[in-house]
Amino acid sequence: MPTTMAKYFVPVAIGSLIFGFWMSPDFQQIAAGVAIFLFGMLMLEDGFKLFNGGYLERMLERATRSTARSLAFGVVSTTIMQSSSLVSVITISFLSAGLISLVGGVGIIFGANIGTTTGAWLVAGFGLKVNIAAYAMPMIAIAIILVFQKARYLRGIGYALAGLGFLFLGIHFMKVGFEAFKDQLDLTRFAMTGLLGLVVYTLVGMAATVIMQSSHATMVLIITALAAGQISYENALALAIGANIGTTITAILGSLGANFQGKRLALAHLIFNVVTAGIALVFIGPIRISVDLISNWVGIADTDYALKLAVFHTIFNVLGVVIMLPTLNRLIGLLERKIVEPVPDRSKPRYLSEAVDEFPQTIEAALRKEVKHLYDNSVELIAHGLNLSRHEIFETQDVAATVRNSRRAVEFDIDERYETRVKTLFAAIVDFTTRTGVKNLPPDVMERVYALRDVAGHIVHAVKAVKHLRRNATAYTIHDQGAVTEIYNALRTEIARILVEIRKLDLTEPEDRSNLWLDEEAAQVEDDARNSNRIVDALIRMGRLDADAATSFLNDSGYAYTAMRDLLAAARAYYIESDSAVAEVERILSLDEEDVGEVVTETAKAAPETIHV
Repeated sequence: MPTTMAKYFVPVAIGSLIFGFWMSPDFQQIAAGVAIFLFGMLMLEDGFKLFNGGYLERMLERATRSTARSLAFGVVSTTIMQSSSLVSVITISFLSAGLISLVGGVGIIFGANIGTTTGAWLVAGFGLKVNIAAYAMPMIAIAIILVFQKARYLRGIGYALAGLGFLFLGIHFMKVGFEAFKDQLDLTRFAMTGLLGLVVYTLVGMAATVIMQSSHATMVLIITALAAGQISYENALALAIGANIGTTITAILGSLGANFQGKRLALAHLIFNVVTAGIALVFIGPIRISVDLISNWVGIADTDYALKLAVFHTIFNVLGVVIMLPTLNRLIGLLERKIVEPVPDRSKPRYLSEAVDEFPQTIEAALRKEVKHLYDNSVELIAHGLNLSRHEIFETQDVAATVRNSRRAVEFDIDERYETRVKTLFAAIVDFTTRTGVKNLPPDVMERVYALRDVAGHIVHAVKAVKHLRRNATAYTIHDQGAVTEIYNALRTEIARILVEIRKLDLTEPEDRSNLWLDEEAAQVEDDARNSNRIVDALIRMGRLDADAATSFLNDSGYAYTAMRDLLAAARAYYIESDSAVAEVERILSLDEEDVGEVVTETAKAAPETIHV
């Protein structure tokens, strides 16, 4: 809600409630019933976030492989959670993190609209016909004990159970309040018939849902008022249509912090609900006839308007899906034209939006993709800093020859590029992980989040090392100056080869990735770092290297080996999955620190005369 609107809305809403409380004690019961119901929905959502342990998110990833599965997921998840708002927010979050496609997200939204109709059936068929307060009190009492347990799943069950209890209690208070309220004030005096009634009550239903941010709460309010005879059946139908339009406000608000994909989904939600409401308004006569026929067929009494409203709510939502599904591809095309994908700005985060902050799966996935974005930017700076072309070294069969032939200086401001394309992204990643740290996330998720932050740190350190190396690497390699050019080219070659091998890891399927190369390369880097002084001494004694060039090389080789170590550490943490069977076998076979030391010692004894970097 915009700040200006919120500034006036809150005092007006509080003032209206106080006036209503003063006018009628029974209004207090209705208002309290709505508040308790909304509080129950919030607790139910919090319970599912704790209880599912990522299961819902994993199901969502699998459910979008086809439109039919997306639709089914939307129906089932909304039926279970009784909150299309939560399903919409989850979907926007996953779409913003790039975990699902836009087509899959739209399919889920379609299904959620059908799933939300089950709430009307539960209230009209169960909530109004039994004393649900008798069930609510024990549920809340048991829930309080569970909420204070340390076990995450027990707390999740407690929140969910308390949510259901408060939902039942809210329905009870609304039902009792409306039944008592009719003795003081008959709201049917405000009933309106015909086209005017349709338009006015549709707008009222829409406004009520925007205010409460829950079409489910609005439908419960409509059904309890209808059962108490406080509104007419005809006006209740219009209110239900308006509630369907108003529920899009949640998706729209949820998309404000999302990327362009999240905004596309919110627009799809709005288009679908407006079209569905339009169909219901235009064909309300035939739909009412269908309601009567279906009600008679399933044994619903002619005077049971609450259940007939549930039938109506279901028919027009299903009808909307049936009409919109064949136009799904055209809808996607419209969304892509109206909300154009922005030209990528490599200096700004692509995936770290507020929309991905809510769920462990999206937090981790978005951060992983942003770290990859940082790495891609850094590879360009590292290659150009060494006067190399990424495309050439990635495509060549002989990295060393390509490096030797790369003698032209790449003209660019490495400091400016570092500030805009590396440092800003790293700052965003650190800020994101800090924000994530205050959330109540599972320890294993937080461990992986911090590991990704450390990967980003290694990448940045590698770039900074190359920044220091650039000046002399350029001075000694653009013209052939004998031994000094050879040893600087050797440093450039080894860094380039590491970039090439990391790219191969990236292109390899996760289950086929090997960390044996990383261990071998780590051993070789440590070997060369130890031998660099001896090799420089040998070249000086042979008269092939002067003291100034030797001093520069020893300093620069330190930067080069630092960059290599950081790149290897980043690759290991980012690409190698420690929980896979292949990784476990390779962990047993791979070199540990003692083995690396042995390899270094043995290599040092061999005393090679050339540097292998």
